[in-house]
Amino acid sequence: MSSSSNLKAVPAAAETAPPRRERRKEARPGELLDAALDLFVEKGFAATRSEEVAARAGVSKGTLFLYFPSKEELFKAVVRENISGRFAEWNEEFEAFEGSTPDMVRYCMRVWWERLGATRASGITKLMISEARNFPDLAAFYQQEVIQPAHELMRRILQRGVARGEFRPLDIDYAVFSISAPMIFLIMMKHSLGACVPRDYAVDPERYIASQVEILLNGMCK
Repeated sequence: MSSSSNLKAVPAAAETAPPRRERRKEARPGELLDAALDLFVEKGFAATRSEEVAARAGVSKGTLFLYFPSKEELFKAVVRENISGRFAEWNEEFEAFEGSTPDMVRYCMRVWWERLGATRASGITKLMISEARNFPDLAAFYQQEVIQPAHELMRRILQRGVARGEFRPLDIDYAVFSISAPMIFLIMMKHSLGACVPRDYAVDPERYIASQVEILLNGMCK
């Protein structure tokens, strides 16, 4: 999102302009989380420095550490703010949904893209795939905060379909991967080959999701 020249210029301005830092000393945590999300997605976890996040938000590093005592805690807060904190809302939608389960699957995959996949926060998935092995504590956190709740919600959807006679009997523990895998592929395309050579790896998300969900439902529906 930002060029390397911007990353050099902003910290210099933040470190040499005390009046600006004074004005920004009461920066809200949300502003710091926005800056952190941008940098984590742009550079990855290992390459992002706390002082860069502070500079991007226009505050001192000391101000950042008042809210988030370490880069690890900052990353966890970014994940909770942008992804895991939304599962309560998504589960409420599941409870209130009155349509058929095939329609629920269509709705969930489409809305997942609109609310997460198409946003900056989708880059966190690529980051975790790329760096989880080097940061096992963060991998365990992501597993608990994101992957497990996501799979539990998908299980509830599939179990609903089976219980209502809309889906054939399924190995639900593994059927959840049939829903999540196409979405992970779409994110990886967006943040890897699709970002580097978009004309050669052009994927229309809406068409892709519509195609994947119908293939999936053709395999599950009675």
